[in-house]
Amino acid sequence: MTTRMNRRAALGLGTVATAGTVLGAAVPATADPGRAASTVAAPLDGDAATSDRDRVAARIAAIYQRERTRAGGNWQAYVSLAGPAGGAPLVAVSESADRRIEAYSVNKIAVAVAVLDKVDRGLLTLDQRVDVTAAIVVPGGDGIFSLDGAYPSSVTLGHVLANLLTVSDDTAVRLCGLVCPAAELNQILVTKGFPNTQVQPVANPNRFYLGTSTPRETHDLLRALVGGALLSAASTEIVLRLLRSPVAFTDGIRREMSSAERARIATKAGWFADARHEAGVIFDTAGAPLLTYALFADGQAGADDFGATHPAVQARARMGRRFLDVTGRLDGTGTAHRAHRYRPSNGG
Repeated sequence: MTTRMNRRAALGLGTVATAGTVLGAAVPATADPGRAASTVAAPLDGDAATSDRDRVAARIAAIYQRERTRAGGNWQAYVSLAGPAGGAPLVAVSESADRRIEAYSVNKIAVAVAVLDKVDRGLLTLDQRVDVTAAIVVPGGDGIFSLDGAYPSSVTLGHVLANLLTVSDDTAVRLCGLVCPAAELNQILVTKGFPNTQVQPVANPNRFYLGTSTPRETHDLLRALVGGALLSAASTEIVLRLLRSPVAFTDGIRREMSSAERARIATKAGWFADARHEAGVIFDTAGAPLLTYALFADGQAGADDFGATHPAVQARARMGRRFLDVTGRLDGTGTAHRAHRYRPSNGG
């Protein structure tokens, strides 16, 4: 079992700043977050580089504040910008960051991490098969298993994880539970330092609701993932390849982007009732982590709208485009994770 460590020390997380305040510099709510990316100065050496990143972090805070106000409802969020090489990240947004809330499908990242932890320890393999019975299929939910109708059947664990993290398949959650029961899954996450990111057990030990997290823990889990502190290099790349794939969630942060830009974003959304959440990482063009976000929202109008027109989803789409623009001339820091080339096919 992995030794528990202090996540904040391991990740080098910096001083927390409230939304609209970055490293002590107040950002007025009326600040224009939509200025062209060309107004961001190129990164410099030493203190000048830090100051430049401070300004970009302040603009990220202003973008967030403007869009969350426009969308209304309740927001809980934590967003950080990569610091200069060797430096701690700058916290741009921290709003109710330690509130433990229902994470919904955002916690499918945590489920995948627990399953892949067992793969890394030799307890599971990606090519082993799990049975898909009619009884285990979630009817009418997200994903493709409920559309198949040809059961019983079997699929590989790798296929399960691909559906879990791309089309957010609900049946894939239950299939993960067959190989990683709720109690074991939660213990893996606690051991890795995430006591608030937990699934909710039910009477059947192999089933669970997706449970809770906090914006800060979801952010920290993503930072640990891209930093190589959670899984082996091979398992890390599996998670990031799926979260950056063309079929991963495109209605929120990635909506107003080209296919090449979308490939720079590893993201996972979660929704249920009136909640609309999304968390992920924006990488620079070389594949280094640049901005990490955990955006949890609820209470907006349109609780029955699970599409791109929901106010919180629209807000995240505007945030994503502007986040990408204002960070465009900055480099990320840490391990580079290059995107896989998208090769569309015409069959044959």
